[in-house]
Amino acid sequence: MCYRYKETKLFNKTCTFLLLRYLFNLQYLSLAYSRKFTDKGLQYLGSGKGAHKLIYLDLSGCTQISVDGFKYIAGCNSLQQLEINDMYTLTDNCIIALLEKCQNITSVSLLGSPHLTDAAFKVLAQGRKLVKFKIEENNRITDASLKAITKSCPNLKHIYMADCQNITDVGLKTISTLKNATVLNIADCIRISDAGVRQVVEGTSGAKIRELNLSNCLRVSDLSLLRIAQKCHNITFLSLRYCENVTDSGIELLGNMALLISIDLSGTSITDQVCQCSQLSLMIVYINITFQKFCQQSKDLEQLDVSHCLQVTDATVKSLTYACNNLTSVSIAGCPKVTDLSIQSISGVCHYLHMLDISGCVYLGDGVLKFLHKGCKQLRVLRMLYCKRISKTAALKFESNVKKMEYSNDDPPAWFGYDRHGKLLSSKLHLEEADDIINNTSNIYSTATVQDL
Repeated sequence: MCYRYKETKLFNKTCTFLLLRYLFNLQYLSLAYSRKFTDKGLQYLGSGKGAHKLIYLDLSGCTQISVDGFKYIAGCNSLQQLEINDMYTLTDNCIIALLEKCQNITSVSLLGSPHLTDAAFKVLAQGRKLVKFKIEENNRITDASLKAITKSCPNLKHIYMADCQNITDVGLKTISTLKNATVLNIADCIRISDAGVRQVVEGTSGAKIRELNLSNCLRVSDLSLLRIAQKCHNITFLSLRYCENVTDSGIELLGNMALLISIDLSGTSITDQVCQCSQLSLMIVYINITFQKFCQQSKDLEQLDVSHCLQVTDATVKSLTYACNNLTSVSIAGCPKVTDLSIQSISGVCHYLHMLDISGCVYLGDGVLKFLHKGCKQLRVLRMLYCKRISKTAALKFESNVKKMEYSNDDPPAWFGYDRHGKLLSSKLHLEEADDIINNTSNIYSTATVQDL
């Protein structure tokens, strides 16, 4: 009966031997983060009759594997999908040994492999038919690798190259030659500029791109948004997180993108064009008009993140929610100007809302929970960290209405840029530093619930 198992997770040498030698129809195998096998187990994998049909293999986090182990894996010549994430010990020799016989690989994920160089990626490109390629946190890969991969793999559809800081606009020019690219993630590639983005969106795949992540690409400005609005008519997801040079004018251009359902604008300087105005009211009116124009033309929007946009007000939120009443996920975390009126607007029209993040909204009180209970019956996740005016009693009472809730009434941390009263701090941390802090602490407060307080 065990011959029928096609998806298996193995954790000891005995199971490894039995399953890999005798499970003849095995197609999907995950050994991710298992430390209880050695290269010997992989020798069974490569030589046993039970693994010749293997098409998917996940070895993420298995840092005990040596070059010899990867040589054994090369015996699985039917492999198509390979995941080797979080392997800080992975070297070029490991990849080259593996790819020597595996010519059918179409999807490879190498997230968290900082020691791989262009040598490994050039071998990966040779004779392959890659459609999906993922690499992250690698400062050794250069435009040369991207050129080799795009040249040898013209059918590449999914490109994920986050935090690869030696990738430049020259590399993006090679992507412009691809005919079927639909997903491009170049988050934290800080050398990318408007010129590179233009090459991609005006290339042969521009109209086919569905997902584009430009998070923390500091040189990207409104000019890129203009090109995206003109060329990327099928885009559904766009992240401009911490793109400091994106302003109100650029955001307004996105309103004509009919298929856009998810956008991340957190940390953007969306009022740069009016920051020199001495009258605060003019700034507020300007941003609200911008969002109103954007929302009126984006009525099918489902996910919206405007967290840490310090000038967002109740009027802004009202414009967002009344125009986009199909929203399922909203984040206004780190927006110190919003009050209970914003939540009243959200609960009044966003009846499909599943996730809401109001962390750091220091003016919100217990009344917002009554609004949510009445109007947002489908709410599943509620984050309200650093909400000083929401009492623990009210939070405990509301918790049974959602599957997951995170709550605290602590003061907002310094990197939010304002104090417990919503007053802007004189020396705000740079947005890049703030992003690092958020990433480093996410595992801590993602598990914080009312019971922890």
